[in-house]
Amino acid sequence: MIRATMHLMRWGWLGDRLHRAALLLSVLTIVVCGLGIAALTWWLLWSMLGAKTETPNQMELAKIALSVAAGIGGAVGLVVAYRRQRDLERGRFADLFGAAARQLGDTDVAVRIAGVYAMAGVADEFSAPGHRQQCVDVLCGYIRLPYDHDAGANHLVSRAESSEEFGTKVERVYQFRQNDHEVRRTILEVITARLRRPAEVSWSDCDFDFTGALFVNAYFKNVEFGGRRTTFHRARFVGDRNTTFENARFTGEHVTFRDATFTSRFVDFDRAEFRGDRTTFDGMTVECPHSSFTATRFSGSRTTFLGARLVGTRTSFRGATFRAAFTTFENATFDGEHTSFHSTEFVSPRITFSGAKLYAGTTEFDRARIGAQQRWRATGTRGSDFTRAEFHGTVTFAATFFGGRTVDFSEADFFGDISFATTRFAAGEIRFDNPSAWVGTHFEWDDNPARKPTNIKPDLWPPAPVR
Repeated sequence: MIRATMHLMRWGWLGDRLHRAALLLSVLTIVVCGLGIAALTWWLLWSMLGAKTETPNQMELAKIALSVAAGIGGAVGLVVAYRRQRDLERGRFADLFGAAARQLGDTDVAVRIAGVYAMAGVADEFSAPGHRQQCVDVLCGYIRLPYDHDAGANHLVSRAESSEEFGTKVERVYQFRQNDHEVRRTILEVITARLRRPAEVSWSDCDFDFTGALFVNAYFKNVEFGGRRTTFHRARFVGDRNTTFENARFTGEHVTFRDATFTSRFVDFDRAEFRGDRTTFDGMTVECPHSSFTATRFSGSRTTFLGARLVGTRTSFRGATFRAAFTTFENATFDGEHTSFHSTEFVSPRITFSGAKLYAGTTEFDRARIGAQQRWRATGTRGSDFTRAEFHGTVTFAATFFGGRTVDFSEADFFGDISFATTRFAAGEIRFDNPSAWVGTHFEWDDNPARKPTNIKPDLWPPAPVR
C-alpha cells in the first residue's frame, strides 16, 4: 500500500513538472514569436519604406525597455489565462460527462433516458473531436450491451426459471434492465438526428462502433457516416417493419457490415452512397422477404460481398453502380424467387462472381453493364471473373454488355434456362471453357455455330461439360 502511494505521488510530481514545463515552453514560444514579428516589422520599415535609425538617448531606451516588458507581460498573461480557461473546461467536461454516465447506469428507466439526453448535450457542447468521440463511444457502448428484445420491452426486471439437472432442482434468475427498449430507441433517435443532413450539430465525423448490436426496426434514412470507421460487424437487424438506410452516405475510410444479419420485413439501401476506401458486406445474411440496393453507388478501392447470403424472396440491385477498384461477390449466394441486376453497372477494374451461387427462381442481368472498355486516362476493366459460378433456374442476360479485356465463365455450372440472347460480347475475350454442366443454355448462334464471334472461346462449340 505504501509503495503504491509513493508510486502515485511520484507520478503526480512528474505530471506537475511536465505541466509547468509545458507552460514555460508556451510562454517562451509567444515571447520569441513576438520579438520576431517586431524585428521583421522594423526591418520592413527600414528597408522598404526608408525609415532611418537614430541613436536613442537614455529616456528613449527606457521607454523601449518598458514597452518590451509590457508586451512580454501581456503575452504571459494571455497564455496563463488561456491555459486556466482550458483547464476549467476540462474539469467541467469531466464533471458533466461523469454525471451523464452515472445516469446511464441507473436502474430507473426515466433516469437512463435523461442520461442519454445529458450525454448528447455534453457531446454537442464540447466540440473537440476527442471529447465528442468519448460521448459517442459511451452511447454506442450501451447499444452493444447484451439485450433481449422480448424481455427488455416490458417493466420486468428479473425472470426466474427452474429446471432439473442430474436429479437436482436448479433455479436460475435472469436480471433485465427495465424497459431498456425505450432507452435504446432514444439513443438511436439522438444519434440519427445528429447524423441527418442538415443537422444543427453534426456528429458525422465521429467513429461509430455497433459491433454485435441488436437493432429493432432500424431507421437510418438520410444519415451520413463520415468518421474513419463505421462498424456494424455482427449486428442484427430485426423487427416487424423496415430496416432502412435509404439515401444514407458512408464517406469514411472503412465501412463494414461483416457477418451482419437482416431478418426484418424489408431491407432498404436504395440510393445509398458508399464512398469510403473499403466497404465490406462479407458474410452478411439477408433473410428478409425483400431487400433492395436500387440505385446504390459503390466507389473507393474495395467493395466486397465475399460469402454473403441474400436468400429472401426478392433481392434487387437494379440500377446500382459498382466503381470500386475491386468488386467481389465471390462465393455469395442468391436465392429466393427473384434476384435482379437489371441495368446494374459493374465498371470496376476487377470484378468477380467466382463461385457465386445464383439459385433464385429468376435471376436477371438484363441491360446490365459488366466491364468497362479502356479509354483515354482510364484503366477500364482488366477482367470479369465468373469461374465456378452456378447459374440455376431462369437466368437472363438480355441486352447485357460485357466489356473490358477478359470475361471468364470457365468451369461454371449452367443448369436451367439460361439465355444469352441479344447479349453484347464486346470484351477482348470471353471464355466458357470446361463447364461443369451445360443444360438449357441459349445463344443466338446455337443453330449455326459459324456465326459465333471469334472472341468467344472455346472455338469448338458448344463447350463440352467436364461431367
